[in-house]
Amino acid sequence: MMEIIATDDPGRTKERLLLLLKTRGPLSTKALARMLGVSVPATRTHLKSLGTLVSAVSEPGGVGRPAQSWRLTHEAQGRFPDSHSDLTVRILESVERSLGQAGIDAVIADRYRAMEQDYLRAVEGVRTLSGRLKRLVRLRSEEGYMAALEKTDDGWLLIENHCPICAAATACQGFCRNELDLFRAVLGAQASVERVEYLLEGGRRCAYSVIPGIRVAGNGP
Repeated sequence: MMEIIATDDPGRTKERLLLLLKTRGPLSTKALARMLGVSVPATRTHLKSLGTLVSAVSEPGGVGRPAQSWRLTHEAQGRFPDSHSDLTVRILESVERSLGQAGIDAVIADRYRAMEQDYLRAVEGVRTLSGRLKRLVRLRSEEGYMAALEKTDDGWLLIENHCPICAAATACQGFCRNELDLFRAVLGAQASVERVEYLLEGGRRCAYSVIPGIRVAGNGP
């Protein structure tokens, strides 16, 4: 069932539009109108007012004209939180100039150890895999990742609709490698965790497949 988000505030409606396209991916005007609880013409007006933040794409839909849907442009990503991206990238560049790649690796490893300790404390006492996943989603959402959890036929899909450290991760993908290791450490040996969508490889988001079962030793990223 589609969520309806009714509002009479034009500015808030536009922000809701951006959020829906961020978290749901491409959507038609009609679908957006239903979710927002406003008319289709009003939705078109709001989309038009967003200018270069959104773009329309046509997709084959069988007989007749191609179906049109809306998606966010790269420019729209700046409307969502990024954890002091410019400063972070400059600090990483300074570390690399001063200490080389070894220095970068040491910074990332130290960050990973601190996060692992924090996350493990947060899930302490939570014994079920589903419970740990829900706690992990809450932690990631609090950090700005707009995380969500979807049930699949064989497990779950852990979704991150936004990356608040995208600039830093683009400059140094060691952050992303550590993210996968972090999830595996938090969920433990009772789950196999694999990245199935990756923002930095052209994906709309990052997503991880979580399948219950004993993880095979040496399971790589």
